[in-house]
Amino acid sequence: MVRITEQLVRKRAEHNELMIGTLEELSLHQEDIERIEHIGNWCRDLRILLLQSNLIPRLENLHRLKRLEYLNVAINNIERIENLSGLESLRKLDLTLNFIGELTSVESLRENYGLRELFLTGNPCTDYPGYRPYVVTVLPQLEHLDGQEVTRGERLKATKVFPGLRERIVQLEAQHRIERDEQRVRVARELASNEDDAGNDDDDDTDEQRKVTEFWQQKSEHCPETRIQMAKYSRRSAKDQPTSGDLGLKTPQRTRKLFADCGRPYSLNEPRLGFEFRDEPDRYELNVHLYRFLDTSLVEVDSQPNYVRITVKGKVFQLALQHEIHPDRATCQRSATTGHMLIVMPKLNPEQIVPLPARDGKTSAMKPANDRKELTGTVNIRAICASEKHDEDDVPDLV
Repeated sequence: MVRITEQLVRKRAEHNELMIGTLEELSLHQEDIERIEHIGNWCRDLRILLLQSNLIPRLENLHRLKRLEYLNVAINNIERIENLSGLESLRKLDLTLNFIGELTSVESLRENYGLRELFLTGNPCTDYPGYRPYVVTVLPQLEHLDGQEVTRGERLKATKVFPGLRERIVQLEAQHRIERDEQRVRVARELASNEDDAGNDDDDDTDEQRKVTEFWQQKSEHCPETRIQMAKYSRRSAKDQPTSGDLGLKTPQRTRKLFADCGRPYSLNEPRLGFEFRDEPDRYELNVHLYRFLDTSLVEVDSQPNYVRITVKGKVFQLALQHEIHPDRATCQRSATTGHMLIVMPKLNPEQIVPLPARDGKTSAMKPANDRKELTGTVNIRAICASEKHDEDDVPDLV
């Protein structure tokens, strides 16, 4: 049984510096988790909780998440909706591809006044006649059901057919419970039979591989018990699969190259940070989008004449510079609000800015001196105005 541990939660909180008390988003999908626990005590500021593709059979221990807005428990083993009335801020609930056959359990969501989106696609209850009108009437706060907008006209029609609809749905639920009990007993017998056959066989590797192959090739019923067996065989296959260490092979590690063979620095962004770079005539400005809650002690800045390097938790952000700078005059500041870091690097040989003369005698614009061109001599105006049309070779002379 896979449990939700503090180590697992902190591992998924890397973007929050492993702090779980202030965590607002948590993704624990595809972990084969079989029970929801501890999250309500550790992460009370959660706004998004993703638990899809696990083996969770019941919704529980979530009542302390008062700020939770989005809960995704798709592709699990849930058979009824319950214990969610305490989620005061819940706006979106995804229960896609579960085993919910008790459609009347939707009524437990009436107290979730902020609920706007609900997904029940792939559950047995969606096959009941009148499923959508029933849900639309029971939950008047819904704006979208299974990805489709709930219109005012649809809600009015559903209200008219609701009185007799609920009785029919209760009968279908009772029939579903009987079929589900029969299925549970039938699947348990099949699993017990398979375990007995496995005990009689030799425990060699070839026979084990044959059992795994037979399991994946045989037909099975769509039920929570089958999903649990699939997860077990998947874990067994992953465990038995040899790794490079088992084969005596060393996984080649990619060597980091910061400079070319000629000594030219490379530009690379290992931590994948966002940044803005400005090339001013007298300086370079680099604004790096560091994580807001990242401790400054984990950041190292190194400016050299032809490159600047920022190391964030061992990952290198390096930018090659076209012109040389004054490393001793470079400054580095970090915003306490956004966490962004601004590095200003004065150029060693800044471009000279000279004003361009205007006709009225005032300076009209600023332009680098190396881009300014001067003409010597005067233009022969008479030659220009002599005729309206000139030949291609008739070019004004410079005297």
